[in-house]
Amino acid sequence: MKKWLVIVLAIALSLSMSACSGDRDGSDALDGNTGTLQGQEQDITLRMTWWGGQPRHDYTLDVIKLYEEQHPHVKIEPEYANFDDYWNKLAPQAAANELPDIVQMDISYLSLYGSKNQLADLTPYLNNGIHTENISDNAISGGRIGNKLYGFNIGVNAVNFQYDPELLKELGVDKLDDNWTWEEYYELAGKASEAGLYFDNGFRPEVFFGYYLRTKGQHLYNAEGTALGYEDDQLFVDFFKPLAELVKNGDAPSPEVKAQVKAVEDDLVVKRQQVGIWQWTNQFLAVQQVANRPLAMGNMPGPNREQGLYLKPGMYFSVSQNSRYKEEAASFIDFWVNNIEANKLIKGERGVPVNSEIVEGIRSVLEPAQIQVFDYVAWAQENSSPMDPPDPVGTAEIIQVFATLTEQMDFQQLSPEDAAKQFRTEANAILAKNK
Repeated sequence: MKKWLVIVLAIALSLSMSACSGDRDGSDALDGNTGTLQGQEQDITLRMTWWGGQPRHDYTLDVIKLYEEQHPHVKIEPEYANFDDYWNKLAPQAAANELPDIVQMDISYLSLYGSKNQLADLTPYLNNGIHTENISDNAISGGRIGNKLYGFNIGVNAVNFQYDPELLKELGVDKLDDNWTWEEYYELAGKASEAGLYFDNGFRPEVFFGYYLRTKGQHLYNAEGTALGYEDDQLFVDFFKPLAELVKNGDAPSPEVKAQVKAVEDDLVVKRQQVGIWQWTNQFLAVQQVANRPLAMGNMPGPNREQGLYLKPGMYFSVSQNSRYKEEAASFIDFWVNNIEANKLIKGERGVPVNSEIVEGIRSVLEPAQIQVFDYVAWAQENSSPMDPPDPVGTAEIIQVFATLTEQMDFQQLSPEDAAKQFRTEANAILAKNK
């Protein structure tokens, strides 16, 4: 009897162990990456953060909804803000190792967050979660620092002048010359003032001074990111002195006027008080939608425009190093850049898609303004030079230095000559930390 009981118990134990181990094909085995049973998907929550205006918020939420419908085990919690508030919020999250899983990243901050090991290297996910068959190596490499891919390029942009053709006609000009110069720009600013308008609201210095330097065969930063890339401070003076003069003469908005522009709805172009605005192509659609009237695009001033112009990653999606769900975050990036239905919602607002098949696949659903953007970027691709390396660590501080100095020049509190010297001293001190 005891022997029979031992046999029964042995059989029961064997069946129990077999049930725990699953079938021979491993269909019920634990997945080492997720800790879930293979064939079953763990319910997870991703946090995703981005900056932008209301139109961007709206369609991004629609894309998230579409992803969640196709991936019912995933819930994505959105976090968004305007550009300035976004970075003020992101910094303490990074310091506390609490970055969201998916982070919209700008080229000016990529080196900063990547060098601090706060962003995951996406290289292992290329063609292993993020399909790149129809994406050029050049598009992907824009997110590399050294041998690590800290951001995946989700769209390409170029800078240009975006303007209201009807307001331009009030200056007696039917169309901007495709080959206009800086001198012609200064003249148009004066004509706009005479017509009771502003021609533009100035330049983001780190972007457009960088463009100007490239037209002179120089660069804002050296290749190593350890110092400024130009030696002659007269280049700084030549760019900023005429701009300060425009403000002094009332031909460009004062700092007080510009401070009132908090969002696209406040832009002076939208309010018909300004002919146009200098910005990236991906920002064109938002301005036109809010303005609710046709706008046009003009080339950058020359000479040597092709040398100055370049295609830039509009922005990146990065994955935080502290994310528990890097694979799923990479899956969402793949969905964003490669899913045709998602891109029919996005319509290139964050930059012309990097996937060549998506570009052609969504063209039929684009509005005329969006086709303008796609066509201009296609033209710029043939009429530009390779971009500089990603902005070095310290760029955010340098942008603040630029902002302070340009405001002082606009208020006539600091001469461009003195500002050039001060900028060199402060910028090089910041960049020297990268040595």
